[in-house]
Amino acid sequence: MSTLDATRAELALVVLYLNKAEARDKICRAIQYGSKFLSNGEPGTAQSVDKSTSLARKVFRLFKFVNDLHALISPTPQGTPLPLVLLGKSKNALLSTFLFLDQIVWLGRTGIYKNKERTELIGRISLFCWLGSSVCTTLVEVGELGRLSSSMKKLEKDLKNTNKYQNEHYRAKLKKSNERTLALIKASMDIVVAAGLLQLAPKKVTPRVTGAFGFVSSLISCYQLLPSPAKSKAP
Repeated sequence: MSTLDATRAELALVVLYLNKAEARDKICRAIQYGSKFLSNGEPGTAQSVDKSTSLARKVFRLFKFVNDLHALISPTPQGTPLPLVLLGKSKNALLSTFLFLDQIVWLGRTGIYKNKERTELIGRISLFCWLGSSVCTTLVEVGELGRLSSSMKKLEKDLKNTNKYQNEHYRAKLKKSNERTLALIKASMDIVVAAGLLQLAPKKVTPRVTGAFGFVSSLISCYQLLPSPAKSKAP
């Protein structure tokens, strides 16, 4: 493959990535929380970037609540324990509510909806919904990692006299475990971010701490949205 062909292939992957509305939203999220970290809640250019990017992101999320609403009413994989099913459905319900209420907040911030006090109240309720969904996600990931760990140990016993890393089934489980571990880290960070935005512990979770956790969480989201090598080879 020539250098030009390689460059075209790389640019095609970048275009594929940036064509995702979710990817653009997470890039803006990284900018938003990076600015929050730099401003530390003080007036200035960084705080202006934080506020303007936050408002712009709300446009990306218009009608996005339908995604989690669909997941809420969709059947769960067979064999999933009832507590994990309930936690997963709670996460979908809370996240869908957060995204729906966030649209009303956007209407208030743009001046279409005139009641500022109610807009702020709805904004706080929506953030509590996001906090709840992040807690549910954390618990779901912990539970699923426990299930994966048990199945991997059982598989290791069956592959005792062979190289387990050459087994396709084991490699798939290991990949899934790594993905869920990353999702657990992200969800745990989002709990801190939500607590910071709600000012539940203002002395410990300062705007700078909120910005730092939000920035790293955004980078994880950007990484999770990267196209897989298998998909990039597809015609």
